Amino acid sequence: MFDATQLVKDLQEMRDDGFLSDALLRQAVRSISEGDDRFDWVGAFLLDEENQEIWLHNYMGPRTENAKIPVGEGVLGKAIQAGGNQNVAEVDETDYPGSSDPDIQSELVVLVRAGDEIFGALAVDSEDPDAFSEDEEKALVQVSDKLAEQIMAERR
Repeated sequence: MFDATQLVKDLQEMRDDGFLSDALLRQAVRSISEGDDRFDWVGAFLLDEENQEIWLHNYMGPRTENAKIPVGEGVLGKAIQAGGNQNVAEVDETDYPGSSDPDIQSELVVLVRAGDEIFGALAVDSEDPDAFSEDEEKALVQVSDKLAEQIMAERR
């Protein structure tokens, strides 16, 4: 599993050095992707509230067709709509489509949020079924909280 504590420290150092959320999002995606062989695809999405869609900011892994996802569609869209993280052990067993990659078996979506305000999400896909434990979710929450701090600071 990736080292969330170190990644949060790295992101804070980047903030202290004046980097903006764009750079922090890229660093987070890269570090998460490189931190665990089970993570076959990692992406950062940002919410466009006006158009009720989530757009892909950046990712590591195979090319995806999901550059824009309507709120309410797929695992990610359902997470945004429900206002909560989603840990889907078997994507094929859900009543909504997940990844555009048919090899993906499980998906973890953690919202980037501050209180009730949702800015986007981190999504991690795996070709392994039931790949994500509560520990991975907690680690991603630490990272997403740090990203939310930066996004909020930029919006002030």
